[in-house]
Amino acid sequence: MRYVIIGCGNVGMELARRWTSAGHSVVGTTTTEARVAELAPVCTEVAVLRGSDRPAVERAVAGADAVVLTVSPRLSRSFDAAQRVAEYADTLTASAATAAAVHPRVLFTSSVSVYGAGEGDLVTEDTPVTSEDDASPREFANGERAVLASPGGSAVRIPDVFGHPRDIDYPSRVKMAHEMLGGSVPFSADSLLYRIDYRDAAAALAFVVENELAGLYNAVPDAVVPPTNEVAFGAICAEHGWPALSFRGEIKTPVVPVSSAKLRAAGFTFDHG
Repeated sequence: MRYVIIGCGNVGMELARRWTSAGHSVVGTTTTEARVAELAPVCTEVAVLRGSDRPAVERAVAGADAVVLTVSPRLSRSFDAAQRVAEYADTLTASAATAAAVHPRVLFTSSVSVYGAGEGDLVTEDTPVTSEDDASPREFANGERAVLASPGGSAVRIPDVFGHPRDIDYPSRVKMAHEMLGGSVPFSADSLLYRIDYRDAAAALAFVVENELAGLYNAVPDAVVPPTNEVAFGAICAEHGWPALSFRGEIKTPVVPVSSAKLRAAGFTFDHG
């Protein structure tokens, strides 16, 4: 099979590694020439492009069996509400619309932020998308709509990704929030801190593509309900002797449990804690 992965960050690279190891042909993309050497060992081909560049994307996906979008807004432009507007629109919505326009089988990696705080006692794929106007849920939802307009389109909603060796660990994230943002973060204090290991995230994307699943799927480890942001990050602050963070509540994620029963019923299992 020939697959194209647009946006080879930690999850995209792991997905490429899985597929090339299984004998598939993988085109991986990056926006910078400097990362070509990093992608080359795990991808069959490497293309330098932006997901919103239609001619470049059209060339890259020619002859592909499926296209996976693992594009991610830059963390440095995610903390400020004004910066998030342009960053999320270009990275998410424009990339999704471009890919969907040139290929019928696109998987979009989305976020549980589309649910906002959530409704009822349990969040499922049938839970309505939030009406909050923040760029994060709005542009993830717009990206989903662009891809799901095609009968072969799919979207996988994941929580915060962790576990990669080069990832920023949580104490470092809290330290950065204090040093760069004065201890103020855009997240909600009462949101549940759901996380997914980067290997499980890649495995979920591969599962959906390889089983030719279409539509929406939650890929959220749901065996245990996690602590809230306030509790989890409060413990980190206390451990390191830092002041407690201030949560602005601009980016809301579910405050009630999230279910991945639909994906698990299809046969997927989460293998990493």
